[in-house]
Amino acid sequence: MDHLKEDFDSMVAKTPLSDGFDRRIFLKTALGSGFAAAVLPVMAQNAISTDTAGLTAGEVSITVNGQNVPVYRAQPEGKSNLPVVLVISEIFGVHEHIADVARRFAKQGYLALAPELFIRQGDPGSYGTVAELMKEVVSKVPDEQVMNDLDACVAWAGQNGGDTGKLGITGFCWGGRIVWLYCAHNPKVKAGVAWYGRLVGDRTALTPRHPIDIASSLTVPVLGLYGAKDAGIPLESIEKMKAALAKANNKSEFVVFANSGHAFHADYRPSYVEADAKEGWSRCLAWFKAHGVA
Repeated sequence: MDHLKEDFDSMVAKTPLSDGFDRRIFLKTALGSGFAAAVLPVMAQNAISTDTAGLTAGEVSITVNGQNVPVYRAQPEGKSNLPVVLVISEIFGVHEHIADVARRFAKQGYLALAPELFIRQGDPGSYGTVAELMKEVVSKVPDEQVMNDLDACVAWAGQNGGDTGKLGITGFCWGGRIVWLYCAHNPKVKAGVAWYGRLVGDRTALTPRHPIDIASSLTVPVLGLYGAKDAGIPLESIEKMKAALAKANNKSEFVVFANSGHAFHADYRPSYVEADAKEGWSRCLAWFKAHGVA
């Protein structure tokens, strides 16, 4: 996990908030609100804010093996039989940016669910540094737990206005890796979009497999959106994943943005690259539509 910590440390915002913003309003205090302490101060002038007009949006709770898992839900108001997209967060949990992404999907006609997958290990918004967050929370999350929570989200969606026959998943950074794994875990997923999720890594009891390990059996098409300048995800690992997928005749594709590094979609951080983020979003929507998630 050390290389991940170093990569995340290099991306923590170093610039102050723009004038007129009180940094206290950016602290993550409830699911989908504020920002995690570890990323403060944020680039407030770039952060996109999607309204809730015409939407039903806010926190719901799903019980998984006796544990209440909070989920940020956004969907068109009063609509049913909606395509479903799971939105998987970075290590910072379901803060304002992830909730906003869910609302963006809802504006496109989706039932979007962003579960707080770190709930059993701690509050990712409360740790002041990335190093602390990685050590105390993220490194303790078992992949099996995550898969079970996502299965429960899918079941909830099917009972609450979603058409799980039109199921997609997208995720960022830590969540990008989860996209690959969940697509292998649940072959009923129609398509996935992984934003700069790592592809290789050390196998442990909690993380026994990585995307490269499931490539040979993957049947779900995944679109990988990566940055050529990402210090934590070398191009070599992308080429290795491409080769493994090709052997399996999997229809996944990669787009590598030459001018971007890690977290280029994160509009609240200095890593944001507007042009590539917008293109990635367009490709994401088109990918889901092309594979029956619309």
